Amino acid sequence: MISRFGYDWSRGRQDRAVHPFCINFGDPDDVRITTRFDPKRLPVGLFATSHEAGHALYEQGVDPSYSRTPLAGGVSMSVHESQSRLWENLVARSRPFWSFFHEGLQKAFPDVLGEVDLETIYRAVNAVRPSEIRTEADELTYDLHVLLRFELELALFEDDLAVVDLPEAWNTRMEEYLGIVPENDALGVLQDAHWAIGYFGYFPSYTVGNVLSVQLFEAAVEKRPEILPQMERGEFGALLGWLRENVHRHGKKYESDDLISHATGRPPNTAPYLRYLESKFGELYDLK
Repeated sequence: MISRFGYDWSRGRQDRAVHPFCINFGDPDDVRITTRFDPKRLPVGLFATSHEAGHALYEQGVDPSYSRTPLAGGVSMSVHESQSRLWENLVARSRPFWSFFHEGLQKAFPDVLGEVDLETIYRAVNAVRPSEIRTEADELTYDLHVLLRFELELALFEDDLAVVDLPEAWNTRMEEYLGIVPENDALGVLQDAHWAIGYFGYFPSYTVGNVLSVQLFEAAVEKRPEILPQMERGEFGALLGWLRENVHRHGKKYESDDLISHATGRPPNTAPYLRYLESKFGELYDLK
């Protein structure tokens, strides 16, 4: 799948990890990804791989003349997450994507999915179900995970919450926002690697990335209308080409807002994202 996306295996590799991530070593010729797999749940590995491939495509697409200079790499984590969320959601959760890939899925799992049609698969991968794990969350509930983490970070830094009380505060907010309480801390407060490695303040970049992903994808389709028909054939060259030209190659040449303005013709705006969610899930759940 990510070979079709355009991930260059001669400049990277894929391995297993408890928490999926993408890493490079200051060089677009060494961009590696990891994925977490669940033998009982195909979407876990599928969408994690799509997500990390989005990060990797960005890094592999930066102008190589920027290597080992201050211009190397993605301009910000919000723009980086726009790429991961674009390939995870706008591509891998789309109907055009599954128009091509559902046949392969049926062949891979004939006993379980052999008789399952395209529409059923599409609706299944977009079902809205509250999840303990952020990386497995659907598009509608995903940002609630981000909000939960941001509020807890703020409380920690303002001395309104002690670290020892973090698990209880986490579970309380999970029940309030998503209606579920994690079975244990591994499925709760300890599930992300970010706090353990000092990435405080990172989580809002996922929500900003969600917003930017739709704005960029809409601009790409407007300029390259062949993108959607190509996706139905399992081809992604037009989409990747537009992203390479308008986002990837620039590295840190522009500030984030300037990059988005150059690429889409307007500054970052939440309207496309909200319109996308309303349209997609309005259709899926017959909402008026």
